[in-house]
Amino acid sequence: MPQDRLAIAQVTPFAWDVPNEVNDYVARVSDVLAGAGHRVLVIAPAESASMVRESRQLIRTGSDALLDRAKSRPLVLGVGEVLPFAGARRRAASLPVDVARTIEHVLDGVPLDIVHVHEPFAPSAASVALRHSRALNVGSFHAPTERILSTQLARQLTRLLLSRLDARIASYAATSELMQRFFPGEHRVILPGADPIERKLRDGPRELVMVASEERAALRTFIRALKLLEDEPEWHATVLSPRQPAALDRRLRERVTFVDGDEGEVLAAADVVVLASEGLHASPGTLVRALAAGTVPVASRLPVYEELLGEGEHGFAFEPGDAQTLASHLARLVSELPARAPATDFSWERVAGELEQVYAELVARRHDERGDGRLRGRLRSRQLIDVDLHMHTDHSYDCATPVEVLLAEARERGLGAIAVTDHNEISGALEASAKADGVKVIVGEEVKTADQGEVIGLFIKRKIPRGGTLAQVIAEIKRQGGLVYVPHPFDRLHSVPDYEHLLGVLDDVDAIEVFNPRVAIAEFNEEAARFAAKYRIPAGAGSDAHVPQGLGSVRIRMRDFDGPEEFLESLRDADIVRNPASLLYVQALKFLQTKALPPSARKAARERRVRRVARKP
Repeated sequence: MPQDRLAIAQVTPFAWDVPNEVNDYVARVSDVLAGAGHRVLVIAPAESASMVRESRQLIRTGSDALLDRAKSRPLVLGVGEVLPFAGARRRAASLPVDVARTIEHVLDGVPLDIVHVHEPFAPSAASVALRHSRALNVGSFHAPTERILSTQLARQLTRLLLSRLDARIASYAATSELMQRFFPGEHRVILPGADPIERKLRDGPRELVMVASEERAALRTFIRALKLLEDEPEWHATVLSPRQPAALDRRLRERVTFVDGDEGEVLAAADVVVLASEGLHASPGTLVRALAAGTVPVASRLPVYEELLGEGEHGFAFEPGDAQTLASHLARLVSELPARAPATDFSWERVAGELEQVYAELVARRHDERGDGRLRGRLRSRQLIDVDLHMHTDHSYDCATPVEVLLAEARERGLGAIAVTDHNEISGALEASAKADGVKVIVGEEVKTADQGEVIGLFIKRKIPRGGTLAQVIAEIKRQGGLVYVPHPFDRLHSVPDYEHLLGVLDDVDAIEVFNPRVAIAEFNEEAARFAAKYRIPAGAGSDAHVPQGLGSVRIRMRDFDGPEEFLESLRDADIVRNPASLLYVQALKFLQTKALPPSARKAARERRVRRVARKP
């Protein structure tokens, strides 16, 4: 168990007050995590109006009260009616607004370390939580077939949301393999647990059990196999199903019982458990519970069942629909039942312990937000200055602003420092640094990687060639003693490093641009802010100005600094000041200055701008 005690939200898309295997998983691991000292909130839809009403009253008491109530045991919050989960049969027109707002309110207000979403396919309560989470996100995928396949209508939205996961967990390797086909990503397999079942020791015939939660074809295969066993003595079969086939043979009626009871009680009395699914409604959870109970399972040859059976060490397999091979296995087990112990540790303590390890690894990746106390003391007496961390000159292919004009505009707009970050070029920044008068210039470069977006190096000395990998470019920035600054990281309308790429270089990222006025969709900036906050990375901002009129439209107000170390320490406590110019206006000016005029006219316009600057006193 890790020493750190965390604030964790477990979010399920299924109604909490309706029996469900995923909810059972959430309940069990939440109990263990709370027992280990973590504060656990369970967020779920509910069908009970009173539960929803009481939960919303609790939410209104404030975040501190919620976490206080979650100190010794999980606090369950029913946030509203069941959202139309992607796997549900009914058609989902839209998400209930009040439910989505309630989830957003909780996640915005409660300082959580981990938001663990289960089956976060859109639309669902889990996908809403993933959209609004400001914490480290863990996603669990439980079912190996039906729910994943049913997401394809909302595949693009789901893909976008799943890109926000910091860690992915699959309950089975078969689930991971299926997820890879539709939503690629690395998954850690953590087998689910099972409640202990006390065996009912008895004398008498072998008890063969089938839990008929699978498709009807599975039951037909089981019945056909039992017919082939009619001449075998010393067996009885129980089918956990309230429906008995009308055409059941008379001799079988005497030896087969159909019951509508508790699965645990039936498994407690079982010697052999049969799972005969042909793949549509496999029940791996039942197989886990059967193994944990010490019974001998016989299951159809499906990937998820074979995974649990191993290479025959823990049970026997047969081809789906092959009643003859199933009957052969059953006949052998009726005559001689091997001694069985649980195949693995199926305790919920083991599951929660493996989840804690995932959480601990994520938390360890957060940057140290304390900074350098010595530098902080030195900076305390410095004056506040305004800084623009992202801009371009005519040394960039897509900008027509001369260095002299840029420097004059920076002084006129009251900027104390600027970072000149031309595309794949450092000459403009070096020229600005040499000509600077009254404005501090940070020499930078916005480098295009081969296929992982752009990254800015600040306080560098030499040009970094474009076309390397993200890791190679970052290594060169560090080699030059510079800082790694990630611009517009989630602006999917431009070339940006995706979430997975950023996770791979997280330790080397010094700052992230959380506001860029040229980002057309506000949510992209918000996503950058969430990412910086969850990993405690210093937040930066810049105008990304390609025309003088855009300069300083967003700026950082921070203590004056000298060199990269002081800059980064000052950035930790900086404020972002936004006064964004019209995106349409500055984009139109950029087009006019770089595209609309012929080269000779652009050259003449540049010379006029330089002369105007030179004439100013």
